[in-house]
Amino acid sequence: MGNPKAFLEIHRQEAGYRPVHDRIHDFGEVEQTLNTHQRREQASRCMDCGVPFCHWACPLGNKPPEWNDSLYKGEWQTAFRQLTATNPFPEFTGRVCPALCEKSCVLNLFNHEATTNREDECAIIEAAFREGYIQPRVPAARNGKRVAVVGAGPAGLAAADLLNQKGYAVTVFEKNESAGGLLRYGIPNFKLNKAVIDRRIRLMEQEGIGFKYNVEYSVEGSVPAALKDFDAIVIATGTPTARDLKVPGRDLKGVHFALELLSQQNRVLAGMEFPGEDGSEHQSSRITAKGKDVLVIGGGDTGSDCIGTAHRQGCRSVTQIEIMPRPVEGPVDPQNPWPNYPRTLKTTSSHEEGCTRRWNINTLEFLSDTPGEGEALSSGGKVTGVRVQEIEWVPNPDGGRPLMVSKGEPEVIKADLVLLAMGFLKPELPDRPENVFVCGDAKNGASLVVRAMASGRQTADEVDRFLTEHSL
Repeated sequence: MGNPKAFLEIHRQEAGYRPVHDRIHDFGEVEQTLNTHQRREQASRCMDCGVPFCHWACPLGNKPPEWNDSLYKGEWQTAFRQLTATNPFPEFTGRVCPALCEKSCVLNLFNHEATTNREDECAIIEAAFREGYIQPRVPAARNGKRVAVVGAGPAGLAAADLLNQKGYAVTVFEKNESAGGLLRYGIPNFKLNKAVIDRRIRLMEQEGIGFKYNVEYSVEGSVPAALKDFDAIVIATGTPTARDLKVPGRDLKGVHFALELLSQQNRVLAGMEFPGEDGSEHQSSRITAKGKDVLVIGGGDTGSDCIGTAHRQGCRSVTQIEIMPRPVEGPVDPQNPWPNYPRTLKTTSSHEEGCTRRWNINTLEFLSDTPGEGEALSSGGKVTGVRVQEIEWVPNPDGGRPLMVSKGEPEVIKADLVLLAMGFLKPELPDRPENVFVCGDAKNGASLVVRAMASGRQTADEVDRFLTEHSL
């Protein structure tokens, strides 16, 4: 390593976020960047570890010590080549990855000041685009085999990219009007500007990958006739079914899945128009938090994205409730020690913008002002509040999952807009022909973007082995 003592002399420095009073008025990316000198200083902190656990922790097998050393030395093009040897889309993971590598960094285990790997990789790939290191990689020869990829999310894109480089003619089919999957329709622009996705898709098209939009194929039955001419098919359709909350009043106007709000807002920013406001006669009416008290049910990243979106739409207030207990504060979770991921309290940029957060809260019913007290809820009414109950979790005498026990009296949280952000259900896929492969969330259930990309690359290798063996 270029400076073996840097980790002793230089502290971790993150780029941080734009000021709250500035960022809540637009959907621009909230994260700032360090200057080149500061970025190289941060890269110099990466140690010459005897055992670099970051390699093991990253689903893609990224090698931060190699490209951090090149970055420190100012060898940006070398760092770019080392980074993209394992990571097909660093501009995505450099913005939205929770940086599993940093949680396993030796410096993190030593003094909780891990190397800034995520920010470093984002700086490397942006420099590569800016300096022209990235050029279309068109395979020298095609092998005559055709592969269809169904789904243009991170898993499908990663599979398509690697298969294309191996010489296959790849066509990606996407049910939406643009590629990206949850990168485009789930993650807000203030975390990932969609121009970043467009830039990558243009490059993939120049490299020979075909994209067909507004085409949806069912993956639950036999192979669609339109895909039977392909030598192999990769299913990368993600987890489209959100976990629902079946309690009284669920059909009231103003109760929505989180992705209904997030995807619509991203489409609005892309120029799409929606007639009327939520509650009008239009099926695709505009869902907005403007002037409303918002309740987010679910304490994960999707719920956090709803909070940030609600603020930018001009909400009156935001409350987030979670049925599970409050995570421990601090960098270490004694109940879940390394090498497991620390289940500690996470405060996102959206939480910093203002939010009441509560844990151990169970939802009992959605309320409307249409019926009287004790009367049946009207399916045509609008939600005005949510009846909730504080609970606690006690050990199960028979073992297994702890038991939920009510605590205190039910209460009502005022809400004009309720967003359900409780995760997604893993799809059940039927038996499939031997030339049909599944990857990403469709295979493993909802997870991280980096894991989806790793699964896509692994599946591309499986497709390659299968078609090679059959050719022989």
